[in-house]
Amino acid sequence: MANKYLTAPEPITTMPPGIPYIVGNEAAERFSYYGMVAILTVFMTKHLLNADGQPDYMSEPEAREMLHSFKFLNYFFPIIGALLADSILGKYRTIIWLSLGYCFGHLVLGLDHTRWGLGWGLLLIAIGSGGIKPCVSAHVGDQFGPSNAHLIERVFGWFYFAINFGSMFSTLLTPWLLEDPRFGPKWAFGVPGVLMALATFVFWLGRNRFVHVPPGGMRFVREVFGPEGFRTVMRLIGLFSFMVVFWALYDQTHGAWVLQADKMDRHLSLGFIDLTPNAAQFQAINPVLVLLFIPLFSFLIYPAVSKYLFEFTPLRRVGVGLFLMVAAYCIPYWIERQIEAGLTPHINWQLLAYVVLTASEVLVSITMLEFSYTQALKTMKSVVMALNLLSVAFANLFVALVNKYIKGADGQSLLEGSRYYLFFTAIMLVASILFVIYASFYRGQTYIQDSAPQA
Repeated sequence: MANKYLTAPEPITTMPPGIPYIVGNEAAERFSYYGMVAILTVFMTKHLLNADGQPDYMSEPEAREMLHSFKFLNYFFPIIGALLADSILGKYRTIIWLSLGYCFGHLVLGLDHTRWGLGWGLLLIAIGSGGIKPCVSAHVGDQFGPSNAHLIERVFGWFYFAINFGSMFSTLLTPWLLEDPRFGPKWAFGVPGVLMALATFVFWLGRNRFVHVPPGGMRFVREVFGPEGFRTVMRLIGLFSFMVVFWALYDQTHGAWVLQADKMDRHLSLGFIDLTPNAAQFQAINPVLVLLFIPLFSFLIYPAVSKYLFEFTPLRRVGVGLFLMVAAYCIPYWIERQIEAGLTPHINWQLLAYVVLTASEVLVSITMLEFSYTQALKTMKSVVMALNLLSVAFANLFVALVNKYIKGADGQSLLEGSRYYLFFTAIMLVASILFVIYASFYRGQTYIQDSAPQA
């Protein structure tokens, strides 16, 4: 795929003025989302109450089912938000209005700790968080034209950096707030709500600095259902189908991996400091590693591979990342085998799994974010970004259904312990092999705002 555009304006080296507001908004919004998600499994299994204030805890399979059902909705609603943004409201107004509902969802979770409050709070967050996802990432790309298109890859890297910067701090803070008797669920859910309100305010401050691409109206409808739009969507849906399996494994770090960590030796000795973090806090290693890996991959690994081995195209990066996810899941499978043998493996083994999983994430997730934007027609950027996110929705629906129906006729789980991890490792391996075959036949086009397509 060529990297040059048909027009050749003087290149611009400075970022568009609206980018800091988008990145700041993303850091605060991701703090709120990942802070809430980090404690969901523990909250449902150890803190959930009934209307009388008595314990009403969920079982582990029930909690995993609920978590992944929420994530399904969270990644299904992007298609609704994208349609509103690209056809009627525009990206900016869609983001602002849905963000307000997002804030209200956090308020419900903070005040009502029953199943009723859990359900309604998560539904409002799913609508708000999901609805704005494709609009925010497409809004990033809209700030660029032919003269600064070469900066898109870099800014999507920083955009992902902001996601994990917010996630890192919230994943450390909210589990501590939840477990500390001085604070509890009210503060643990309330602090992410405050950060979401801050995210909305920061985005509003940038309203006069953004490039605003107007909604497509009837042109949007014609392009989506026209021959070129149809071909674009069909090509990308083929790629996104492989992402379903990737996200089915990745998103279990918030559920199955937390439950596994709770059975491991979590004591850490760091020089003069001895500490034993709770199981949910170990999720923070993922965003920490992302912050380290983004510059490492962008400035060292990608150039080195392209120079000494082969051209490291976007689809090749994704293929390597998928096989790394297979390797990542072999580790918790081994950990579970040790637990089944009556041993208590050290948490360092799961930390190693996070290293491999995060390398896979950087190769797959960031690349698909940028690739999805550039492959979309100009009037349907949000919709294509939403289709990318829809793969996460179906991934979580798949995991939720697996956890719902893994019981046999005798009531025993068909995927107990290590077999659970072996199942997902196997389907990831099959998907990785099929992706390599599909990608070798993929032919697409690149579209940037105010430029012609480049084959």
